[in-house]
Amino acid sequence: MRASEQASPSVTAPGFLGPLIDAFVGHLQHQRRYSDNTCAAARRDLAAFAAYCTRGGVSALAQIDQHFVRAYIAARHRDGLQPASLQRHLSTLRGFFRHQVREQRIAANPAQTVRAPRARRRLPGVVAADALNAALDREPTDELGVRDRAIIELFYSCGLRLAELHGLDVADVENGRSETTITGKGRRQRIVMIGAPARAAVAAWLRLRPQYAAQGEPALFVSTRGQRLSRAAIGVRVRAWAQQAELGVRLHPHRLRHSFATHLLESSGDLRAVQEMLGHAHLSTTQIYTHLDWKRLSAVYDDAHPRARRRGR
Repeated sequence: MRASEQASPSVTAPGFLGPLIDAFVGHLQHQRRYSDNTCAAARRDLAAFAAYCTRGGVSALAQIDQHFVRAYIAARHRDGLQPASLQRHLSTLRGFFRHQVREQRIAANPAQTVRAPRARRRLPGVVAADALNAALDREPTDELGVRDRAIIELFYSCGLRLAELHGLDVADVENGRSETTITGKGRRQRIVMIGAPARAAVAAWLRLRPQYAAQGEPALFVSTRGQRLSRAAIGVRVRAWAQQAELGVRLHPHRLRHSFATHLLESSGDLRAVQEMLGHAHLSTTQIYTHLDWKRLSAVYDDAHPRARRRGR
């Protein structure tokens, strides 16, 4: 079963907003075709807002204005929520109230003009290509090490998100396939390439997988109990693999995705191609990787620009 097809755990919203939240999440899931992960996050955010409304004695949509929404965001900020999380909360609230306006339950969107604190844009952590390749060239010491190396190879070869790798089934990669179709955020599909080392690592794991997988289990990566390896367990295995391989960095799935993007951009300089391979809806999301390649760009400038060359002579 794909990650996007798994049932999302429900969060019950208190007070009068509960039925409205249920209807809105249903709209996201069935009309907007959002993933279960996105719908579950929206439900959690709205349940937190509903609880705040209950504590504040709010019992009707008409009582919620921009000042109330701003006070809610300020309260969450005092609770320690980071700007990126506050931005997500606000985005969810804007969507929720936009839906209420369309349904003619309120006249205006009270969250529309509210702004969250700006988040500092942090550059992604990247593992050096030579170090990562050297670690991947080390032979696994046991059978589950074969599985873990296949996990790392696929993350790095394909630039997968955690949810995307978690949702992989045997049918997606069997018979030495050199490419596969991935359903990512917003249910956007893209084709990813599977490099030769990743194909070899997957083939080695597929030879061992029947010893571990429960009958009828479609998941590519399974635990010792025979079921699909959970997302949390995948993160644990990635960290353990890095320690055993003496990589010298704290490794996590998204860091491998960042490394995939950065190393591709360093070699090709093709931002559009990297955008396609990452499954980013907007080029601006991919452009953060251009900041990671400043040393290479400086070297290119010094080597290529006429005035730079003149100074170097």
